[in-house]
Amino acid sequence: MKTKLFSILAASALAFASCTDDTPTPTPPKGDKDLSGEITTNTKLDPNFEYNLVGKLTVKEGVTLEIPAGTKIKAKNGGTGIFIAVLPGGKLIAQGTAEKPIIFTSASATPKEGDWGGIILNGKAPISGPAGVVATNNAEMDTNVKYGGADANDNSGIIEFVKIEYTGARIDEKKEHNGLTLNGVGKGTKLNQIHFRYAGDDAIEFFGGTVDASNLLVENCSDDMFDMTEGYSGTLTNLYGVREKGYSDVTSDPRGIEADGNYDGAGPTHINQSNFKINGITIVNNALDIVDGKGVVTAKMMTEVFKIRRLATATITNAYVKLGAGATAHTLIDLGAFKKDEAGNTTTVINVNESANTKTTIAYTINPANGLDKVKIVNPLNIPLTPGASNTGATTTAFSWTGYKFQ
Repeated sequence: MKTKLFSILAASALAFASCTDDTPTPTPPKGDKDLSGEITTNTKLDPNFEYNLVGKLTVKEGVTLEIPAGTKIKAKNGGTGIFIAVLPGGKLIAQGTAEKPIIFTSASATPKEGDWGGIILNGKAPISGPAGVVATNNAEMDTNVKYGGADANDNSGIIEFVKIEYTGARIDEKKEHNGLTLNGVGKGTKLNQIHFRYAGDDAIEFFGGTVDASNLLVENCSDDMFDMTEGYSGTLTNLYGVREKGYSDVTSDPRGIEADGNYDGAGPTHINQSNFKINGITIVNNALDIVDGKGVVTAKMMTEVFKIRRLATATITNAYVKLGAGATAHTLIDLGAFKKDEAGNTTTVINVNESANTKTTIAYTINPANGLDKVKIVNPLNIPLTPGASNTGATTTAFSWTGYKFQ
């Protein structure tokens, strides 16, 4: 704790003054404490302090870390070396309220995406894998940590009324930290009312698991707003993702939804491929593509709104998509892929293993303004799609606690 001397003197003066008049005693300034290392016994933080995350913080198996409502944790700008990891069998109880949300943010005076590695929950719920075995995998943040298992109701804790900001540090070209990474997390875990701001990769990614989540707001992320892979089989309710005008820090393929049935497409014969539901989702792109002096697009702000591939099954209802003035989406829905010949040229032969499962269904409405009605759909397998005018997407009033100004 770095309690300042002036704070002690001020508190003493206020105590003396309270004996002589009825002036309300001001709330003294918060002290601060550093966080890093291993949590090996049940621990509850004190909301009267601000916490500085100065290194990797690991919650060990069988241990609970409780973060009370109103607590603020500021992460040192350390990229992949600064994150919070909960090991299988451990729990994170971060339960804020609408009036007192919990905030995970950057300690930098000029915060930006990728300042720190975000929150990683590792659980014991099923993931995709070969038949006849209980599948597990190595966590990207630490290959000594294994996630997955056979407990669909595994409980990794609670994350509710929480803001997660300036995350998403990249490990390498294939591995990265997200705002919230969920590795084999079970249905006993509660995820509700989470606001993601400025994630350097995906805002939230599900690596297998069965956990449900509701009321997720994504505000500007460089890659996918919502990402599912490796056998994810939960239900997501009331999702809203937006890239704002002026935002430009994107990867080569930023999407609204990216869904794979198995890990990186390496397991087309695996069982327990991703099979998830989304009830109510809005995707908005107000960010403009970056164009060079010759009129060539050098950075796309939305390559696909919905990208379902690698045998994933998605059941999406009440989806709504819109574009801001001058913005575009290069593909509205992409459900299929084609094989390539020896020279690397795309053929007309459908690559089933790289396409969505034919049981996928999407019911959606688009706002036709700004050319969205002319954006292509890739669906070589003729998977059922249900366009219409009645879908309204996410209920934005659910996010009033965040202070975000919807347009």
